[in-house]
Amino acid sequence: MTTTFVAACVQMRSARDVLKNRDDAVALVRRAADEGAHFVQTPEMTSLVERSREALFEKVGPQETDPTIAALRDVAREKGIVVQIGSVAVKEGEKIANRAVLIDTDGSIVATYDKVHLFDVDLPNGESWRESNTYTGGERAVLGETPWGLMGLTICYDVRFPALYRALAENGASFLSAPACFTRQTGEAHWTVLHRARAIETGSFMISAAQGGTHEDGRETFGHSIIVDPWGRVLAEGDDQPGVVLATIDPALVADARGRIPTLRHGRPFTVETARRGVAREAAE
Repeated sequence: MTTTFVAACVQMRSARDVLKNRDDAVALVRRAADEGAHFVQTPEMTSLVERSREALFEKVGPQETDPTIAALRDVAREKGIVVQIGSVAVKEGEKIANRAVLIDTDGSIVATYDKVHLFDVDLPNGESWRESNTYTGGERAVLGETPWGLMGLTICYDVRFPALYRALAENGASFLSAPACFTRQTGEAHWTVLHRARAIETGSFMISAAQGGTHEDGRETFGHSIIVDPWGRVLAEGDDQPGVVLATIDPALVADARGRIPTLRHGRPFTVETARRGVAREAAE
């Protein structure tokens, strides 16, 4: 489809109170709609940023009873907008799913996606994260239909795995997203360049809302919610404060970028070989 629309990233600083976070998200999504947005995305962990595994399990439940999902379904219906919840934590057996939810203009749920790649890293400043201790990794790549085309749903750390985005684009995605709770350290180094790269590689829009600032649980996130066009141009970017970032999206630019540099059509299968020292020289002799 080629109809232009306004996309908004809602930047938050979610804390440890689920209901306050819900209310903050609702207020910001309504604000984005009032400022002209047709599509509004919230960040990863919209409903709760909580470092303690025990507290996390106490505060979250199944998707069916999640108060943030219920409230934002109501807002989508009330405002007649598409809402993408970047993610909420929902109970899945003995672990928790980090789940994105795409909501249509009538409040119905179009698609859900569970974060595939889990952030198990040790950073140079001493930060250490082991998402796999708490979260269960998803096993599906997911496309959700919007009035303007297909949206590829991903979350945060996924953005470092380009094969996922190529697969989504090859299966019809015009828009890709990686709503995040990026650490400040990794965000300063990699956030913008990763988003521009994923957009350029696939000829797609990248739309990613983010958490920003120092949170109640002590972590510091980068913010800089971002919207990038299929040529890699940054259309809008936030700072580290809660708020709304908007840009006009022209889906026709997807076909334009892919027509200029058709990498999705030019991909070819290949094998990987390792040439050992000495072996190749002897073969040549």
